[in-house]
Formats: sequence, C-alpha cells, structure tokens
Amino acid sequence: MSDSSRDTAEGAGWGTPEPGAYKGLMPNRVEKLSWLNPRTLWPARNGVLASWFGDPTGRTRDRWVEQRRAAGAPADAVVRRDDPDHFSFMVIGDTGEGDDPQYAVVPGFLKVSQDTKFAVLASDVVYPVGSAGDYGTKFYRPYRDYQAPVYAIPGNHDWYDDLQGFMGEFCDAPPPAPQAVPRRLSRAWLRSLLWHTPRPPDEQRLAEARQMRSAPAQQAVQPGPYWAIDAGPVRIIGIDTGLLGTIDAEQGRWLREVSEGDVPKILVTGSPLYVDAEHHPCDIEDGGTVDDIVRDPAHHYVAAIGGDIHNYQRYPVQVDGRTIQYVVAGGGGAFMHATHTIPPVSVARVGVSEDDFRCYPLRGDSLAFYSRLYGRRLHMRRFFTLTEGQARSVVAKRLGISPTRSQAEPAAVTLRTRLVASLLGAGRRPGPASRFRLPVRKTYTQLFSPGSATYSPPFFKCFLRLDVTPDSIRLRCFSATGNREQELEPPVEDEVTIPLP
Repeated sequence: MSDSSRDTAEGAGWGTPEPGAYKGLMPNRVEKLSWLNPRTLWPARNGVLASWFGDPTGRTRDRWVEQRRAAGAPADAVVRRDDPDHFSFMVIGDTGEGDDPQYAVVPGFLKVSQDTKFAVLASDVVYPVGSAGDYGTKFYRPYRDYQAPVYAIPGNHDWYDDLQGFMGEFCDAPPPAPQAVPRRLSRAWLRSLLWHTPRPPDEQRLAEARQMRSAPAQQAVQPGPYWAIDAGPVRIIGIDTGLLGTIDAEQGRWLREVSEGDVPKILVTGSPLYVDAEHHPCDIEDGGTVDDIVRDPAHHYVAAIGGDIHNYQRYPVQVDGRTIQYVVAGGGGAFMHATHTIPPVSVARVGVSEDDFRCYPLRGDSLAFYSRLYGRRLHMRRFFTLTEGQARSVVAKRLGISPTRSQAEPAAVTLRTRLVASLLGAGRRPGPASRFRLPVRKTYTQLFSPGSATYSPPFFKCFLRLDVTPDSIRLRCFSATGNREQELEPPVEDEVTIPLP
C-alpha cells in the first residue's frame, strides 16, 4: 500500500510525481465551469429564490413520490436486496463537473471497488444545475466501468432543475404534470416569475449516454429521491435534504418509520450533521430534527454520512454510552472546500476532541493548496505560495496542534507565512490580518471556490469503501490525487471499525 498524506508529502501528491492516466478516460472536449460567469449563476438561482420567497421543494418532492408509487414503487420506499452477510459497498459524494478532478478519482475508485455490490452517490450528482443533458459526461461516462448498481440521493444542485434530471436517470420517472399557477401577487407567484425550469434534454444523446451503463449487472431503479436499502445485516437510509438542507413533514414521518427496529442503520444525507466542528442537526418541517432520530437508541444508528461539503471529515460522537460515526464524504470530484479553516476540534458534550477528529486533506495541505490558488489568481505567487512544509508548520503553530506529518522536518514560521495563513483564514483564530481575510470559507464556497477549481494534481479527492460483516463495518477513506502512484495504489487516509449491536 502506498504512503498516505499522513505519512509523507509525496503521499499527499506534492512534488513532481508521474501524472495519472485519468485523462485518457475524459471526453475530447471538457467544459470548465466558472461560477463567476452569469450564464452559470443565473440558472442556479433557485436556492436563493427559495430562501427569499419560500421553499417549494417539499411539495414538489411529494408529487414525485406519489407519481413513483402510482407507477408501482414500494410504498415504504425500501429496496430489499439479497446481499450476503459479508459484503462491501462504496460511497462517493459531490462527484463533480465532468472535468479533471472528477475523472482523476475514477481509476482508484474502480480499483478499490472491485467485488463491491453497489455504490451510493451522496449529494450533488451533476453540476451546475442537475440537467439531464449533463449526465453523459458527468455520470455515465466516468462510471461506465463500475459493474454494479449505483443508488443516489440528490443535493441542492440536483434540485436546481426541480429534480427532473435526477428522477429521470435514477428512478426512470417522466416529468410530473405542471402545477397550478399560484395566486397572483403571492410570494409563490413572485417566485414562479423567476424560477428556473428545466429545458427538455436531447433524447437521442441521452439514450446514447445510457448505453455506457447498460449491462444488466449495472441496473437499478430506486423508489424515489429518498429510500432505504436492506443489504445483508444492515439498513442504509438515504434522505433528500432539498435546496435548503431540511426535510419535509412527510419524509420525516417516513424516516421515523424506516428507522424503527433492531437492524443496525447507516444514514446517508445531502447535508452532514457534523461539519467544520459544528453541529447541524437538520430540521424536519413539522418539528424535531434528523439527528434526534439518529441519536435515538431504539433506532440503532451506527453512522451518518453526509455530502455537500467537498472534503472528508469524521467525528466519533458519544451518545448514551455508544459511539456514532458522523462522516463528511463530499470529496468525490467537485472543487475542494478548505479544511484549514476548521478550528481545533473540541466538542466536549459529545466527547470529540482534536485527537479523535480526522480530515482529508490535512489542514496544512489545504492551506498550501489555497495559497497556490490565490497566488496564481492574484498574480502574487512569491508572496502567497507556501510549501507544504511551511503550511504544515504555520497551521500547527496557529491552531496549537501537533503537526500531523510528524516525521517531516518542521519549517520555520516567518512573518510572511503567518500573514498568509491569517489572510486565508487558517483556524479562524485572531491574527494580524484577521480583519482582512480573503474569502475562503462561506463566501468563497458560494462564489469563488467553484470558479477556482484546479486542473493539475494534487486534487485531494476521496471516496469511501465500507466492508460489512454481521459483527462490524470497516469504513475506509481512500484518496485520489491525480498522480499515477495513487491511481495504482490508492492510499488509505482514514480507517475505523464500527462494531454492530
């Protein structure tokens, strides 16, 4: 097994290693998205409109679910498989934009996923607006050689076209009948004037794309945008958190029902419940939260895996004398969200400390990545660019934590490295430039990160493999850097064995 980023800088993808072979998998012409381009921003306006004029996704989701049930989908939305007691499956989230970072994940994913029974895509299958016409290059082509079914839960980007692309490709569902026109001058009417509606796809191109995953072993039709899968000794439950990261009352009722019983359960959600050292329990429309359901000892949840945030994080949370693994797994190919902005983890009431916490990329690698990005974009490479050693050392000093790559020689922490770390928000601690931080975290996420994806390694992408037995689940996070060495032997960045009750 090759070194991971916790072992060496080369294991993280730094240096001048041999490029991977992933480019041979890509189409000849690749569109590079820019979220600073009005042609990209305008079709993705529905999230903003939902926050201003009310979120209609609950009602739209109900119509999709009713349509699927009328077509014969099981009323309880449970997929009952015949997997053995010992089996494996993959989880990969926020798979990307059809460009270099997404395809760089594919060789390692195919190698690690051999003999797995199925895969789950956790949030944001297709960027930027979930259009059916984008599924060819952003779903069918990259995963055409994965010889098992793929199930998915939608993310907010999949909802930007009212879920039509997602429901057509994963649920074989035609568009529902148009809704009645809202009362004039109401909030819903104002929203409808600006609402982005999907354009009809090119059916011939879509049919050609579907042929890339047309083998019988690859087929699966899921019951709707939220579902449960009974697989071997576990139940995997996927929920749809829509545009704004909440679930409607009907889905909440269903979630409570499918969570009952003694079978160990894993939640997969588009909105992680613990992320960036903060708790986001996910509200349910008629009261309560998703995390209330996960924490209830009668439901026997052992893990909750969320997408949406484009990196890997794990929090082993103590709940009534047992441990639930809360995981962020959105690093499947889209632009990278920073980890160096995460403060030292200390969530005392649930027993999670910095020593328990895991993330990928490591905070130092994240800072080095963003320093290069800003140096390039602002044409100030000499000032901004930090080596991985400089970034690792300044992050450790600034956050008061031990350097993760402990066997590496520490680099001197200078005024420049401290200033760059402060400007880029390392640890979000006060510093000399704290008033003048550049947008890296929330603002950067909303505007600049998607437009600043890099197209050369290291990419710091990741995916999960879960090996299930009647007694335990072995969860491993594998990295994908875009370099040849990590393609041939994907490094394990994190591993935990979860006992089953």
